Amino acid sequence: MRLLSLFSGCGGMDLGFEGGFKCLAKSVNTLIHPDWVSEGDARWVTLAPTSFETVFANDIRPDAKRAWVNFFSSRKADADSVYHLESIVDLVKQAREGKSSFPEDIDIVTGGFPCQDFSVAGKRLGFESTKSHLGKLVDEPSEESRGKLYMWMREVISLTQPKLFIAENVKGLTNLSDVKQIIEHDFSQAAGGGYLVVPAKVLYAPDYGVPQSRERVIFFGFKRSALRPEAIEALSKDCIPEAYDPYPPKTHGKDLMPFVTCKDAFLGLKEPELSDDPSQKAYSKAKYMGSHCQGQAEVRLDSVGPTIRSEHHGNIEYRRLAKEHGGAHDKELASGLGERRLSVRECARIQTFPDDYQFILPKTEFHKSLCSSDSYKIIGNAVPCVLAYNIAKNIEAKWERYFL
Repeated sequence: MRLLSLFSGCGGMDLGFEGGFKCLAKSVNTLIHPDWVSEGDARWVTLAPTSFETVFANDIRPDAKRAWVNFFSSRKADADSVYHLESIVDLVKQAREGKSSFPEDIDIVTGGFPCQDFSVAGKRLGFESTKSHLGKLVDEPSEESRGKLYMWMREVISLTQPKLFIAENVKGLTNLSDVKQIIEHDFSQAAGGGYLVVPAKVLYAPDYGVPQSRERVIFFGFKRSALRPEAIEALSKDCIPEAYDPYPPKTHGKDLMPFVTCKDAFLGLKEPELSDDPSQKAYSKAKYMGSHCQGQAEVRLDSVGPTIRSEHHGNIEYRRLAKEHGGAHDKELASGLGERRLSVRECARIQTFPDDYQFILPKTEFHKSLCSSDSYKIIGNAVPCVLAYNIAKNIEAKWERYFL
């Protein structure tokens, strides 16, 4: 099934929807999903490929494209041409002018439209964002402002008319006035009101084997004319029957598998100075600013990790604090290991990216080298791969039940 990816970033959603990547064995509940693992052992498994293939991706960040293409070029000979380094606004305008911006015969559209204007960590300007679709400051909000880019995603849906679309954003969107209800209504008007949008829900990443306290709101929209009559009936109910529920069932938590912890996530990682992995060698050298500042906490190894942020400005959380700063990893400190922040690879592990996804790339003739600050940002912007895989496999399993 052909997938068109918007606001693709470095590809967490895309990789999750394609599958075929390595993750921790503890991230997969094989009692519920015995067919998800193609190979592996007690520590690491390879997830089975799905039926989805990303045929179009886009973002405005060159560093995100470099990481995406570097990984996906092993899967797609045309990876560089699949990824379009253009704003969604410009792509839609080109399509309106008759230029063929998007592929035909698209089955599914995915997109994590920009979240900064809805996040509780930001100014929460919502639809009144003062950033443009290119991320530049503007004098006043407009239809092209960052906070309204979901409307341009709706335009892509209207142009390509997939059977299904999936949109993702931060939990903070759900308690910002009536933003969630407005977005649900606006999405339902795609293609002249041709989409059935089920009420959005917040998914808690640890419930799906992700070692991170990340919460994301997910929107599902189904093309009415492509749905079976019984699917329309089921999806229109206040309480959608499990057989038709697009939201994946939990795999971890109470009465299920235990949550995956930071200790699990860091399995086998050497200290940066001993590692051969460029992404493990790289970490922010920002100094400790005091517990009153954001990003000055130490991860708890026996718990899920913190939400990996995009806008950390160097203040990514600490892998290990010194004793005078409140460090609790006594054995590590006693062994002589010093204070440092999370490495790029450790953040990628918390986001469930496989180790062959490289985020520290050398400088080329056309691109600057990717440093830790760029890499933290694109990792923090991503959807956790294993969470996306749960969503993809649930939809895949019910596809024939939904559509004619």
